[in-house]
Amino acid sequence: MRTWKAAKWPVYHVFVAALAFLMLYPVLWMLFSSFKESRTIFVTANRLIPDSWIWSNYAAGWAGTAGYPFWHYIGNSMVIVVISTIGAVLSSSLIAFGFGRLKFRGRGLWFALMMMTLMLPHDVVLVPQYIIFTKLGWLNTILPIVVPTFFGMPFFIFLMVQFIRTIPKELDEAATIDGCGKFRLYLQIIMPLIKSSLATAAIFSFYWRWEDLLGPVLYLNSPEKYTVSMALKMFLDSESASNWGAMFAMSIVSLVPVVMVFFIFQKQIVQGMSTSGLKG
Repeated sequence: MRTWKAAKWPVYHVFVAALAFLMLYPVLWMLFSSFKESRTIFVTANRLIPDSWIWSNYAAGWAGTAGYPFWHYIGNSMVIVVISTIGAVLSSSLIAFGFGRLKFRGRGLWFALMMMTLMLPHDVVLVPQYIIFTKLGWLNTILPIVVPTFFGMPFFIFLMVQFIRTIPKELDEAATIDGCGKFRLYLQIIMPLIKSSLATAAIFSFYWRWEDLLGPVLYLNSPEKYTVSMALKMFLDSESASNWGAMFAMSIVSLVPVVMVFFIFQKQIVQGMSTSGLKG
């Protein structure tokens, strides 16, 4: 028994390390491919380490495409990400406060309808949304991408409602006795107590908007307003030679903000997701 317990930990760590390597292999393959010549990337796809290290891929990729450097597209993405994240977090928290604390007729029905939208495929609403934004004259602007986030995100609303339900209602009663109104109750009492869920929503919003390709492809027409995902696509040309090396190099660069956000806020992610199912 002691021998088995002594051998169990090394076996466990070897298994976890092998699984982690398997999960990270696509990223490692992309990283090492960013140092290969474009014409040899898929010829030597079965070999991870490049025969010769081509550092110029990063310089070529950073120079950008369509007349704009790659940092220009990063800036465009950051503008969309920041505005969308602020809108999603603020609107979702306000709606969640209404579902979690306010009493109104049909609250259960409206909450159920909101939850049903989580099961609605995004592709179903693409055509109606496109028609609406076209008639509003919002094409080739970031408005169709950022404005809908200011009307709440169902997943974030559900997450925050679960947090709000864990807060004792005695705090509401004490604040009301002291003359605290509904909006002040939301702003000064509830918001500070659901910081974990707010951080979790902000992180997920950052991830989803940073990697979004469909929205920019539908609504942005000029290269000046393209995002990182669209800039990466422009390295590939169906009519001439595609610069795979530069594309993989800038793909690695585009992962840096995502990885930084994860490692900085991983505690909030775990805490927010682990407590989202609790009820008071």
